[in-house]
Amino acid sequence: MTWASGQRSDARQDPTPGRGWGWGPILTVPAALIWLATAVAATAGPPGFIRHETPQPLPEVRYLTENGRAGTLDAFRGKVIVLNIWASWCPPCIREMPTLDALQADLGRANLQVVALSIDTGGVPEVRRFFDRIGIRHLAIQVDPTMLAFTNLRLSGLPTTLILDADGRELARLVGPASWNAPEIETFLKAYLR
Repeated sequence: MTWASGQRSDARQDPTPGRGWGWGPILTVPAALIWLATAVAATAGPPGFIRHETPQPLPEVRYLTENGRAGTLDAFRGKVIVLNIWASWCPPCIREMPTLDALQADLGRANLQVVALSIDTGGVPEVRRFFDRIGIRHLAIQVDPTMLAFTNLRLSGLPTTLILDADGRELARLVGPASWNAPEIETFLKAYLR
């Protein structure tokens, strides 16, 4: 114990309103909780999604199309993009692929595009066999056999899906699988289409 200015340093202030602490802590805690709830609601989406407060720039993403041509996401400029990075050897990727196909069938139109970007090193033939085997009919084949997209996009696992705005900037990200044609996800995506 030390004394300073006539008061012991371990002395506690009187928490009675109007003395010592005053109403500050009593009002600050609820205000902080209200702010936190508002901040969470502003970034809420389906469980697991991370939404950015401001759109994030994206490095260039290159891929090969089914006919072997080089492509980039610039081909879809002006559309909201659901960019899913996956591989045919990834069990969660395999399970969610039919729901991505259904999403493209349901919402894929002039202003939304599902891009299922495979990082399979076997290239286009491997992805074509996989799509044929599980009945994918609405998704185009895009393959990055170099796996550079995984590194350049700073991914931590597969599948990972990025929601991009019409200018190609990242709005949200989900690490892990999802049921892409579930009503809450379609509602979440439709908000970006307005």
